[in-house]
Amino acid sequence: MTLDPAVRELLALAATEPAPERPPTAVELRAAFAASRPKPGAAAEVSSVTEHRAGDLRVRLYLPEAPGPVPVFLWIHGGGWTIGSIDENEVASRAVCAQASVAVAAVEYRLAPEDPYPAAPEDCYAVLEWMSGGGAGAAVDPGRIAVGGESAGGNLSTVVSLMARDRGGPPIAAQVLICPVFGHPDDGFASYTDFATGYGMTADAMRFFFAQYVPDPARLTDPYLLPSRSNDLSGLPPALVLTAEYDVLRDEGEAFAQQLKDAGVAVTRTRYAGQIHGFYGLYTDLPASPKSHTEVAAYLRRIFT
Repeated sequence: MTLDPAVRELLALAATEPAPERPPTAVELRAAFAASRPKPGAAAEVSSVTEHRAGDLRVRLYLPEAPGPVPVFLWIHGGGWTIGSIDENEVASRAVCAQASVAVAAVEYRLAPEDPYPAAPEDCYAVLEWMSGGGAGAAVDPGRIAVGGESAGGNLSTVVSLMARDRGGPPIAAQVLICPVFGHPDDGFASYTDFATGYGMTADAMRFFFAQYVPDPARLTDPYLLPSRSNDLSGLPPALVLTAEYDVLRDEGEAFAQQLKDAGVAVTRTRYAGQIHGFYGLYTDLPASPKSHTEVAAYLRRIFT
């Protein structure tokens, strides 16, 4: 399929922005991303949105208009482990909370390069334990937890699932993996060549993110960094995998979905035709964005019923 016309318009607008004179630092990139982040559109009404602390970590909790205790969806934002925050996914978090009648707990984990791997997965796992221990309050059922995220957040969702399996940690009902990072830019996936530039997320941007997150290349074999390196994916929770047709990460996400299937994990996979990286949580004015929120909400309703 060709690019969605709305995506084409979005990319054309981005192409008019002047290129930087030099590659930005992580701090500069963070500031630029926050300043240029699309303004969120109309957001669904939920019962409440409150800020919490899981140790030193900030967690934003969205509660639905539903009698509790309700299941909870631990949401992990994207940004190459280097940029981004819980603020960028307000529309998606509210939509899933309202449509699925689940709590959404968005975690603000530490970012690289100040805190490289394994800070991010350890933070997310700590929030999982906090929720399982009742930290989110009486309105949330600590025994019914799913995890999910977009891009680097998708990566961290599976990593947290692996950690819970290996450490005998809290049970996870499902993992929702949206345009996830499961390979390395040098793994040879065709989508890294086909969509290297011109489609928002670039191949060079992913190389930059890896350089921030993993200063020691020897660690790239660690399955807690790249789950595709794992020799054993059995026993992981069922997964919903959403990919975008015009995304450098498309092929590795779909290949990992097959790895999960081969390990006996139940997988539901959807490729969003004509879409680019960020269509779910970042570019929420795209027509495909609310459709993807509805798919995630429907999946969570099935999982929790």
